[in-house]
Amino acid sequence: MNNIVEKILKARVYDVAQVTPIDGARSLSARFGNTILLKREDNQPVFSFKCRGAFNKIYHLPQEDQKKGVVAASAGNHAQGVALAAQLLNIDATIVMPKTTPRIKVEAVESRGAKTVLHGDTFEEAVNFAKILVDQKGLIYIPPYDDIEIIAGQGTVGVEIVDQLTNAPYAVFVPVGGGGLLSGVARF
Repeated sequence: MNNIVEKILKARVYDVAQVTPIDGARSLSARFGNTILLKREDNQPVFSFKCRGAFNKIYHLPQEDQKKGVVAASAGNHAQGVALAAQLLNIDATIVMPKTTPRIKVEAVESRGAKTVLHGDTFEEAVNFAKILVDQKGLIYIPPYDDIEIIAGQGTVGVEIVDQLTNAPYAVFVPVGGGGLLSGVARF
């Protein structure tokens, strides 16, 4: 368990991410008769915490793996996080997105210099094709959540919460998709 805490504390995220504010949510607080605070990860360059994990993962790849280039499958925030991280680290990135991905999401990824491949109708089909590219082209797969470096990068949100609040919160509610953010934040 201490290993993940050490990885979170040493995570390399602030080349891409910023410490985001914690703002009071007046309407929600009034509605529920409690103090509700929001960690504003929408202030990140890609409007999501996903750049934290993506940058930390790609940064920690061995040099020879970075030279191979990276591939990810995503229809949104992870795609943009990987594209931004790869752009900043000068690494080639390919993002496999389902054919149903909104054009604005595809353009956001391409604006970061990543190559996009539209494949399949579902996320699972996009993931499977990304893994084919790993086998065919030797690219390094960057998963969206189930990876220790991804979790460590995303866990820096928890470190910031602890650092920014003077009193321990009664509860911290964390949205869950794949669980990477929750896994990292829960350590704090």
